[in-house]
Amino acid sequence: MPFADELIGRHTVQSLTRAMRTAAPGADLAALRAAARQIAPLPLRERADLLRDALLADLPGDYAGLARTVRRARDEAAHFTGWLIWPVTSALATRAVEDGGRAAFDDAMALLANLTGRLSSEFAIRTLLRHDLDRALGIIDGWTGSADVDVRRLASEGTRPYLPWSVRVPELMTRPGATVPILDALYRDESEYVRRSVANHLNDLSRDHPDLVVDTARRWLEAPDATTDRVVRHGLRTLVKRGHPGALELLGFGPAVLEVDGPHLDLDTVPFGGSVRFTASIRNTGDAPARLAIDYIVHHRKANGGQRGKTFKLTTRTLAPDESVLVTREHSFRPITTRRYYPGRHAISLQINGVESDRVGFELAAAEAP
Repeated sequence: MPFADELIGRHTVQSLTRAMRTAAPGADLAALRAAARQIAPLPLRERADLLRDALLADLPGDYAGLARTVRRARDEAAHFTGWLIWPVTSALATRAVEDGGRAAFDDAMALLANLTGRLSSEFAIRTLLRHDLDRALGIIDGWTGSADVDVRRLASEGTRPYLPWSVRVPELMTRPGATVPILDALYRDESEYVRRSVANHLNDLSRDHPDLVVDTARRWLEAPDATTDRVVRHGLRTLVKRGHPGALELLGFGPAVLEVDGPHLDLDTVPFGGSVRFTASIRNTGDAPARLAIDYIVHHRKANGGQRGKTFKLTTRTLAPDESVLVTREHSFRPITTRRYYPGRHAISLQINGVESDRVGFELAAAEAP
């Protein structure tokens, strides 16, 4: 993943300042100049917020005035594209909400859709969704039929419950079915870019409303095209990892009669930064072929001494009666920025069609002192 500096940094402030000088030649732009000195220590979203607030300070007035300036920048300023668009669209959404009128709201929605091809307006649109969800969704519903692939993708991506880097829209959490009509309109979209967003949106919904997601996916599979199965599988990935029976059954991973030998670990104590290798044998002891989703769970030690499991994909296989498969994997404990490893007791187990095997424990050694 790119660093914040690569996306929104001093170079972004400079480009944005040049664009605003073209579109509003009389503006002092003191806040933008100050932002260039303040941006370095901030994480990405706070950088976008800093530039949004600078724009609002440097371009005072009503929504209509800001929208005219942005349209001039769009039409006249060179290089008015890329990550500088995030604070611009956020400023438009903020000013539209401050205006409070329907005309400003609707114009901001239209302008965000117009700009989304330069950089997705998915972050800025959250402000408008929070202000008037029903009005926003009514407009977004029309975007699903747009000839512009970026606008269609915005309809799905901008309304995701857990959109990364974005603010939450609480009403989307309490009304999970509100966005399903958007997904219904787009799951068979001609663009993989759009369908990928639909699958990620469905996966977001599954975190809190698994049964709704399974019911939605089941409907789609009743009227599929050549890409529907892939969309559904990607959209149900978290539920499969959690062993949700409805999701597993929908994907063909029903109950199976199995004999599981393992996992067997190659080490009882794993050095900090090292890895552990495991193997397991799985045999279908039933009378019919068994389609298997085979995952494994690493039960990491927590700071309080307890354990928390994280599921990792291993393989999918179909075993004939009495057929066996040997699975093996090496799992690394190399330090990464997204997880802290605590020394002490850990464990590994298999999860097959949602059913967990016995856990096999091991020790993770402490890091050596520098």
